[in-house]
Amino acid sequence: MSSSTYFVQECPTCGRQLQIRVEYLGKRVVCQHCRGHLTACDPNSNRYGDTASALLHRVDELLRTASERVTHARAARPR
Repeated sequence: MSSSTYFVQECPTCGRQLQIRVEYLGKRVVCQHCRGHLTACDPNSNRYGDTASALLHRVDELLRTASERVTHARAARPR
């Protein structure tokens, strides 16, 4: 029987320290305590980047685009 290698990652929902198999790096996993979803990444290696930062950047992009569309639609309305 082969032994698995684990790393520790904190659940962003409940804060519990999770032992995650290295085979799951980069994959979505579920915290068995609170059922919160997270992407498995070793915080020491930062191998898969800061997904929260990337997500917030994308949200900012979408909000900016939506705001520009509203501005253009208002300007195009006949008065």
